[in-house]
Amino acid sequence: MSTFDIQDVKRTVAAAATAMTGLEQELNAADAKLGDGDTGGMLARVIGALDSASTPEGGDVGAGFSAYAKAAAMATGSSLGTLLATALMTFARETKGRTEVPVAELGNLLAKARDAMMARGGASLGDKTILDALDAVATAITGIESSEEARSKAVAASREALDAFRQKPNKVGRARMFADATIGMDDPGMLAFARLCAAVAGPSGE
Repeated sequence: MSTFDIQDVKRTVAAAATAMTGLEQELNAADAKLGDGDTGGMLARVIGALDSASTPEGGDVGAGFSAYAKAAAMATGSSLGTLLATALMTFARETKGRTEVPVAELGNLLAKARDAMMARGGASLGDKTILDALDAVATAITGIESSEEARSKAVAASREALDAFRQKPNKVGRARMFADATIGMDDPGMLAFARLCAAVAGPSGE
């Protein structure tokens, strides 16, 4: 059974930070159609803060996630950034005191993060937000024990969710004001999630 530790988490964060150099403008452009056009810049700033954050010695995965959550909260006041910090705090609580976490638990961890984000932000599944992408991935990788298989399924599920929701209207946030005009457009949060899933998965996740 595969596991992950804080070093694996750090490598994932570093890969995401590197990917944002190429994704920032694409995400800003997608957001400009529906909002302030700053999703890419905000995520680059937050993920950069995570990559620069120091994690406690000892290898406690939960302590590492807690440090990341604090870094995320300090780096942004945006709604998406706040939800990211909420997810990280959920991961911290669920992995506290452990130096290794089974990959098979990832789906459940993502599901708990999804629920915490829904409670924090007020959005629901089906509203065409990052929550829908997160839900798709959580469902797809639940119980999967292999890291490689989990990465592959996560990438596929996030892409499928992005494609499926493209033909639906945004129902929350500033984008809801555009109603049916958002049909055919990607939600910036869902797009970011799908692109980052592919980036951190690496070649084995393609």
